[in-house]
Amino acid sequence: MSVLHIVLAIFIPPVAVLLKVGLGMHFWLNIVLTLLGYLPGMVHALWVVMKK
Repeated sequence: MSVLHIVLAIFIPPVAVLLKVGLGMHFWLNIVLTLLGYLPGMVHALWVVMKK
């Protein structure tokens, strides 16, 4: 976990998830969550960045 990943997870959630886990299920889920609302996408991205 780096500061860059956390900052990206706050401002550009899909990019942070892409850098952390690649083009997997979490990336596509984050795209959907971000399109449904910015906050769910941000929370999911923070969860992925902190977990892995």
